[in-house]
Parts: sequence; C-alpha cells; structure tokens
Amino acid sequence: MSRKIQIYNTLTRKKEEFKPIVKNHVGMYVCGPTVYGDPHLGHARPGITFDVIFRYLKHADYSVRYVRNITDAGHLENDADEGEGKIDKKARLEQLEPMEIVQFYTLSYHKAMEKLNCLSPSIEPRATGHIIEQIEMVKKILDNGFAYEINGSVYLDVNKYNEKYPYGILSGRNLEDTLEGTRELDGQSEKKSSVDFAIWKSASPEHIMRWPSPWGDGFPGWHMECSAMSEKYLGKTFDIHGGGMDLVFPHHEAEIAQSNACNNCSPVNYWMHNNMITVDGKKMGKSLGNFINLEEFFTGKHEKLDQSYSPMTIRFFILQAHYRSTVDFSNEALKAAEKGFTKLMNAMETLGKISASENSTFDVNDLEQKCYSAMDDDFNTPILIAHLFDGVRIINSVKDGKESLNSSSLEKLKTLFNTFVTDILGFISAKESSGDDLTNEVMELVLQLRGNAKKNKDFDTADLIREELEKAGIQIKDSREGSSWEVK
Repeated sequence: MSRKIQIYNTLTRKKEEFKPIVKNHVGMYVCGPTVYGDPHLGHARPGITFDVIFRYLKHADYSVRYVRNITDAGHLENDADEGEGKIDKKARLEQLEPMEIVQFYTLSYHKAMEKLNCLSPSIEPRATGHIIEQIEMVKKILDNGFAYEINGSVYLDVNKYNEKYPYGILSGRNLEDTLEGTRELDGQSEKKSSVDFAIWKSASPEHIMRWPSPWGDGFPGWHMECSAMSEKYLGKTFDIHGGGMDLVFPHHEAEIAQSNACNNCSPVNYWMHNNMITVDGKKMGKSLGNFINLEEFFTGKHEKLDQSYSPMTIRFFILQAHYRSTVDFSNEALKAAEKGFTKLMNAMETLGKISASENSTFDVNDLEQKCYSAMDDDFNTPILIAHLFDGVRIINSVKDGKESLNSSSLEKLKTLFNTFVTDILGFISAKESSGDDLTNEVMELVLQLRGNAKKNKDFDTADLIREELEKAGIQIKDSREGSSWEVK
C-alpha cells in the first residue's frame, strides 16, 4: 500500500511528505520515561500517540523499527547539570538500590502501556546498558574540538559549536537569547559558558550510580543516552524522532548538537512532538506535583476524580484531540470520552449483527477514502474519529431500517471498522479489556441467574443484581432478544 503521508516537522515548522531514507523501511526513536515514579497521564499521551503512528506506518506496509528508551541513569533534578539524580534521590529516600527503583517503575510503566493497548516497541534500550557507547561518543566530540574537560566532567562548548552549526535550529532560540536567559554569577559554575551542557559528569562522593571513564568516575549527561542509542540501533541519520513538546529544548536541541559534533551530520529527518496534558492550564507532571497516575484513573482513587475511567476511555480521550494540540484534564471531558467510546464500540457490535440487503444507500468507499485522508494528514485522529461516527450513524440507521447495505458494502464496512478502530486506533471492547474468557463466562452466569429471578417474579433479586453491577461499573441492557452487559 503506497500512501503519501504528510508529517508536521518541528524542525522545518511545516508539513512535509514523508520519504523514508530506505525505501519501505522506517526508523523511529521515541523518548521514553525516566523510571522513578508511577506512570501518569502525561506518560500515556506520547505512549498512545506514537503507538498509533507505529500502527499506521505498519498498516501502510512499512517495515518499522520502533525504538523507545528507558532512562535509568543521568537524569538530574530539574533537568539540570547540577544536583541529585532523580533515581538516586528516590533510592536514597526509600533506602533501596537504584536498580530496584528502576525495575519496579519500569514494570509499572509496562503494565500501564499494556492496559492502554500500546504495542511494545521493537527495541527498548536502557541508558545503563549503553555506557560504553556514550563514552565513545563523548571521546569523538572531544577529539572533534567541540567539548572540553574540567574536573572530571566534559561539557559541550555551545559557542564553539555555534560557529559551525546553528544551535537552536529545532527550538527557534538563538544563542544570544539563550545566554541572556541562563546567566550565572561568576564562580558559580565550572562551565566556560552558562549555555554549555554536560555530556559526561563527574560523580560526587555521594552519587550512587557511577562508571569508570577516561575522565574519572562519573555518569553520562542526560542528553547523551538518546544520541548514542539512536545511532546504535537506527544509524547516524534516521527517519523520525518523537517525544513530548517539553523535550524540544533543551533535550532534543542537545541531541542535534551532540550528533553534529560527533558525526558531522544531523541525526533526524522528521522531528515529531506531541503537546502536553494540562491541569487547570498547567503542564501535568511529577515535578509539578499536579499529576494523577494511571492506576488512580483506572480505580478512581484520587481526590480530583469523580469516578474510575477505563484504559480505553483514557485512550479515546487522548486520541479525540490532535497530538499537537493541548488536552486539558477534566472529569467532564473524560465522561464525554467514555460515552463516545461506548457508542463507537456498541456500533461495532451492532455491525456484526445486521443483515445485508439487495441495495446500498451509503457509499462505503467514500467513507474509507475520508478515513485514510485523515490519517495521511499528519495522523489526524480526531478527524478520523469524526468520520467513523458518520459510519456509526449509518450502522444505527441500517439497524433501524432507515438505510441499507448490500453484502459487499456490509463486508467493506466491517473491514473498515476493524482496520481503523481496532488495528490503527488500537481500541478494544470493554469486555476484551476487562479480562479474559472467564470474565465473560461469569457474567453470562450472573445474567442467567438474574433472568431466572425475573421468570420466578423475584423482581427484588433481579433489581438488586442490576444495582450491584452498576456500582461495579457494569451496565445491564434488556431487550426482546435477551440481556447483555457492558462496562460503563
């Protein structure tokens, strides 16, 4: 399937037709989490965004190598060059080994992504597993004259770099403005300039995570891991680099500088950034203390939540906005997403039950083209969902006898919904996401017991079963064909 996909490139600030370096192959690197706390809604957005992009590129017959890293070393508090490591601090406070922290929260992240039905990346490298590669990259940058060593730390010389390459090309910042915003008092820093950043940092005596290097014991700068690991698995220049918009500066700007300084070439052709989740207009994040972790959403156990929200409601909530738009958290928005998701999945269930007619009153080909056009236009999931709801309207109209579909149109519509709803958007029914076959068997038994109670005119018991199930988030629907259930 040859598709002309337009991608908004942060580097050029415009949409461009996607042309991979190697025909029919895509190399995509996405910045993953720093694993020192429970995954929250801010982690869900890039996870879901780039999962859909991964799915669509594969659907378009590309062979995709999707690399998403785990940051388990080198990320200091406030994203700075000084201070305590985020994982070190958590380990110190909880009196655990840093790798215990890393293991616990990496597993927590994986479980959350699985609940959200995000596919696993092709490769998930860790910073601590690539110390040798990072040291080698630091050596090359030093040899090329773009860095300097002082007191066991190595810094990229941004002023020297800027003489050959434009520093700020991704973020749109010029060096003068950056210097003005990062002035430091004389003697407060060992760096030549306040804009220089660490690519290798000397470890203080109390710093737990450290490795030997030509410059003494230390650890890599936070930005270095992504440059080294993306080069190892995708090459010196690759197709797509993704992440949150908050990473444009300094993290991704620093990655470009490191790769240019090391290899004399830009590392990425298409830079993609999802926008932020906000709470009351402010970015949701651990560092700001205004986050709600994903397990709290799934259980409803947080003071800001009116109720629990299923993983698929969260996925729908995120995908009903374009990935470059901000999404502001509110219970009202989540409840609306819950209703929208339920309506969409109910229509898919209805689609499996309706019968074909001799004639069609609806052009499924036109709907299919609109759906592909939406995804080809910078992965526009809200427009795609709007088109799918046009299909929902037709499905319900066919069920009510107001529209008709012949057998070929009906099969094409089924294929279209399976392709876009399940394979590309990654939605699964509440029944599928709530458990396995055992859950369905138990619920069928409960419905049978309730049906027996109604036959015996024991309406109190039948009503009690319905009420208790509703408290648990399960809705019973009665019809002439019998009773069915769904997770609210």
